[in-house]
Amino acid sequence: MKEKPEKHIFLSYLHQYMYTTVMFVIYTGIFVWIFLLYDMETEAVLYAAGLCVLLTVLVLAVHYLQYRQKHFRRYIYMKQIEVMDDQLPQPETLAEADYQEMIRRLWSVYRDGLTAWQNERQEHMDYYTTWVHQIKTPISIMRMSLQTEDTRENRELLAELFRIEQYVEMVLNYLRLGSRDSDFVFQEYSLDQIIRQAVHKYAGQFVRRRIRLLYEPTEIRVLTDEKWLLFMIEQILSNAVKYTPQGTVRITVTKDLMLQIADTGIGIAPEDLPRIFEKGFTGYNGRSDKKSTGLGLYLCQMTADRLSHQISVESTVGEGTVFSIDLHRNQLELL
Repeated sequence: MKEKPEKHIFLSYLHQYMYTTVMFVIYTGIFVWIFLLYDMETEAVLYAAGLCVLLTVLVLAVHYLQYRQKHFRRYIYMKQIEVMDDQLPQPETLAEADYQEMIRRLWSVYRDGLTAWQNERQEHMDYYTTWVHQIKTPISIMRMSLQTEDTRENRELLAELFRIEQYVEMVLNYLRLGSRDSDFVFQEYSLDQIIRQAVHKYAGQFVRRRIRLLYEPTEIRVLTDEKWLLFMIEQILSNAVKYTPQGTVRITVTKDLMLQIADTGIGIAPEDLPRIFEKGFTGYNGRSDKKSTGLGLYLCQMTADRLSHQISVESTVGEGTVFSIDLHRNQLELL
């Protein structure tokens, strides 16, 4: 909310008291006209009119300063409206009292609605959290059953089971990111260990798709949340595996804390690049794949915003895509 300029306040004041000003001018004109009709001295009439105008200007100046002060006081209340309970200024007119009563009733309706929404959301969160943990049991049993025999069919089923696990985790992360509750733990982590976790998780997918992974260990430490940065890297690796029929995926970390994940896949159409982080947007590749949800990169963008990281993408159709995560942070100095 921006503070209104002085000119806007003054014009608002003139507009609000326009009729009063017009009536004062009319009354002054009537008195001057009547005095002149009775042949009163012009000097006396003008002198009396001048005194009235001067007094009126002084009164209006004081009134305008009070009007301006009340505006700034209301502006402070508006900035604190979400935490303000019953701290409205004392009403000076019946209209102000009516407006304040309307505000209190609207605020009460808003709080009731917000409480109901929060309770409903918490119920959904509890339900899906329970569902995620329950669904993991049959997934684990199926994985163990499929791993008893190394056949081509079992390997394909294990790959699809891996996709199911991804979607299950995506549901839970989507709910967590949309919640006001903080699920972030910020501290310095070894970037190499976070990357290795993601690589280990997708190692089977790289082998199955015969995609070469290139990564050189790094000793860089970053201020972030390990779980959520890992989630971002996993989502990008998932896209790299999905849209790289053959070739390589390279993970590099520059000295200025830029994490880059580059693939030699099919690339992204230029007209789709500006929208790939939008919720539900699948683009040309997603429509061709028929399995894309349009949520993975959207959640990456949400996560990056929460972590105060910057995520960007460059791509050329037929040559590949490069996702960059800027992990740089400004140095803070304690005074």
